[in-house]
Amino acid sequence: MATKNAKDLLWFDKSTYDDAERKYYERLSRGDAAPSATPVSSVASEIAKARQHIQQSLQAGGAGLSGDAIAKVSAIEQENIALRNICSDMSEIIKKLEARLAALELKVTGPVSAAQAKAAPAAASNGDDDDDDVDLFGSDDEAESAEAQRVKEERIAAYAAKKAKKPALIAKSSVLLDVKPWDDETDMKEMEKAVRTVQMDGLVWGAAKLVPLAFGIKKLSIMCTVEDDKVSIEELSEKIEEFEDFVQSVDVAAFNKI
Repeated sequence: MATKNAKDLLWFDKSTYDDAERKYYERLSRGDAAPSATPVSSVASEIAKARQHIQQSLQAGGAGLSGDAIAKVSAIEQENIALRNICSDMSEIIKKLEARLAALELKVTGPVSAAQAKAAPAAASNGDDDDDDVDLFGSDDEAESAEAQRVKEERIAAYAAKKAKKPALIAKSSVLLDVKPWDDETDMKEMEKAVRTVQMDGLVWGAAKLVPLAFGIKKLSIMCTVEDDKVSIEELSEKIEEFEDFVQSVDVAAFNKI
């Protein structure tokens, strides 16, 4: 606002100067070649006044600009003070959080004082001294030691005998085999009978059913249970594939430990 007023004053002073100069040249044009001293001095005084107004206007404009700069600096200082207050508040919050964390850790682990820390090694050393004072091989305890040893040996022997009588766990597996015929003219009942004729130690045949494949061809899905240590699935598949009149191939559809 101060800058705008200064510009208005400059425009006003310049118009006053121009008006005085115009009047001077009009007098000369009318024939007043030698005007009296009074008009000339009047014009000169008006010009001096105009110049003085211009200088005052410039000074007022400079003062206004200086005032704006001071206002900006003051605003920046206020922002800095606010930021410092925020940093101080954050520092206090962090300190409080650290104190709460330390209190929680102390609550979980429990307080350990310096006296307790020093007492722990001392108690351990005292315990060692007490153990040294005990006579493990004293003559008074020889009879009790022999009796305890005898009882211990009897219990070990009884446990070993009980464990020997317990049957060992046999690892078994449940296997689903897909037996595929050559074509749709294969007699599937005869093929199942041939498959079940395969006998091996640890092999037990289960349920079977016919499952459609394509173009009227069906496959034989048959379950069996085998003992892992006695029956090889690969060997069992080879034995079934020996029935070449019925069997084209044998695939393991599922294999589960029991």
